[in-house]
Amino acid sequence: MIEVDSLVKRYAGVTAVDGISFKVDKGEIIGFLGKNGAGKSTTMKILSSFFPPTSGSARVAGFDCVTESMEVRRRVGYMPERVPIYEDMRVEEYLRYRAKLKGVAWRGRERAVNEAILAAGLKEVRRKLVGSLSKGYRQRAGLADAIVHKPELLILDEPTAGLDPGQIRQVRDLIKQLGTQTTLLLSTHILSEVELTASRILLIHRGRLVASGSPGSLVGGSRSNRRFLIEIRGGGVLAEAMFRGMPGVLKVDWIQGEEWQGYRLETGYETDPRVDLAHFAHDNGWDLRELREERETLEDLFVRITKTDEAGPQVTVTPEPAAPAAEPPAAPAGDPA
Repeated sequence: MIEVDSLVKRYAGVTAVDGISFKVDKGEIIGFLGKNGAGKSTTMKILSSFFPPTSGSARVAGFDCVTESMEVRRRVGYMPERVPIYEDMRVEEYLRYRAKLKGVAWRGRERAVNEAILAAGLKEVRRKLVGSLSKGYRQRAGLADAIVHKPELLILDEPTAGLDPGQIRQVRDLIKQLGTQTTLLLSTHILSEVELTASRILLIHRGRLVASGSPGSLVGGSRSNRRFLIEIRGGGVLAEAMFRGMPGVLKVDWIQGEEWQGYRLETGYETDPRVDLAHFAHDNGWDLRELREERETLEDLFVRITKTDEAGPQVTVTPEPAAPAAEPPAAPAGDPA
């Protein structure tokens, strides 16, 4: 569905996208992650034929995003972070207008609008002015706009930005539903949303792709060592000495406490000392309050990779998916459609 090869975009000497390559298969839900300014939105706009790259290529559904931009736009639904919609139109009027711009045939246009309204949960507000809608409903209207022409690829740039927790959950459920019908590229800062919705993650940092894989494989396979936490009472200096002498233990950190003492043990990836630790506590009469493995979260991975000023090497690169495209002509300012 998406093929990106050595994509570069420069603005006045500043490199926003620096030679990224990836592929996205039909039906995938891709989480596109990165800090502000990492190059996510630039990549999405190239894929939506909003503007051309400086070099490299991007194709959507087999069509080149530069030389065959109209074919790309017919196949892509694009929702930017700030949804540019006409506030003085009613929801259903706006969607009819957008469907017409996107080439939806007259005979099927009303049906397409009704289906988009139902899919986006806009039935209750379909006759309201867009300008009177809450932030959550405006986002839904943007989603309805993006899907009204039944795109093969849906690109969503921060679709939950500015929403409250309840609205985020509603939009997340909608995204999951849409992901069963189309290929989806999702950019967001809410990492838990990516873990709950995406089948694969692309992490971009300073314009370069630095990690790619499923949420589970990235979190589980990005660190060479494992960490375990044990919290006991009564162990003292003896406990720390015993922990340091255990086979496979590379490092022991003491977590300061008064009545209870915590220790963080770092081991090789193949070592799991939890059974031995439990036996030590029992045999020595120590009270054991906690014993668990500390697993890296997607947030930990994100922070670790992006905290450096320079883009690092790729952490995990599975056979990669490509990126998306966007919308048809004539729309409010800021909308590539």
